[in-house]
Amino acid sequence: MPAAIPFAAGTFSQGPGATDAPHWYVGVDGGATRCRARIRDAGGAVLAQAEGDAANIHVDFASAVSVMRSVVGEALRKAGIGVGDSGRVAVGLGLAGLNDAADAAEVAEAFAGYALARAANDATTACIGAHAGADGGLVIAGTGSAAIARVAGAETIVGGRGFALGDAGSAAHIGLGALRAATLAFDGLGPRTGLTDEILGVFDRDVVRMVRWARAAKPGDYGSFAPRVFRCAARADPVALAIAASAATAIGALTGSGTPRLAPAALARSNAL
Repeated sequence: MPAAIPFAAGTFSQGPGATDAPHWYVGVDGGATRCRARIRDAGGAVLAQAEGDAANIHVDFASAVSVMRSVVGEALRKAGIGVGDSGRVAVGLGLAGLNDAADAAEVAEAFAGYALARAANDATTACIGAHAGADGGLVIAGTGSAAIARVAGAETIVGGRGFALGDAGSAAHIGLGALRAATLAFDGLGPRTGLTDEILGVFDRDVVRMVRWARAAKPGDYGSFAPRVFRCAARADPVALAIAASAATAIGALTGSGTPRLAPAALARSNAL
């Protein structure tokens, strides 16, 4: 992934009914597992929040935008803010899978009726939130994985290149590792353990069914198997321990990648595993 897109770069959209000073502010976290929105007034008080399905624009842009609009709309309704007031609402979006200014601009255009809309990669928004805008770094280990360092206005992201090409150490890859181990065990090409038996049991020991599931599965679907790996690792299951150790090594590498850029700034961690 290239450096994350600052809020100011290609992310601004303002609707015709916008006012100069928004009355309400909506923060949106659009991830590979779920999408969340929270509304605050100008004083910072939380008014309402809502949650919906995954909203990863890298996986399905149109679906992600639809989910985000729906979740924002639900949060606004809960706060008692009508459609006619959208011109006084500012929307900030931190999104998994947002790679460049063109993506950011396209997302912002989907919220053109609001006072303003700005989008950035979720690693950027998470890091800003973790350090209240100050210099610092963040290692993300959730459905995906990435590391970000922000020092003196310069921003560097390592990892976060999506399920197919990156996300090492993430829940999605932990789940993928478990499913692969299960198929190897079924075919007699790998060890059979409690973890592999448990994974095969989910599919009634039907590997063809597992293969069909995998064709349509998204990163969040794979990530849903990660807790099974950790539970089995706690029972000293050798396959689970190997998968967990590999993930820990990957997250350690991400942490090390950001450290040289951060000193003497702080390093934080966002862990949804």
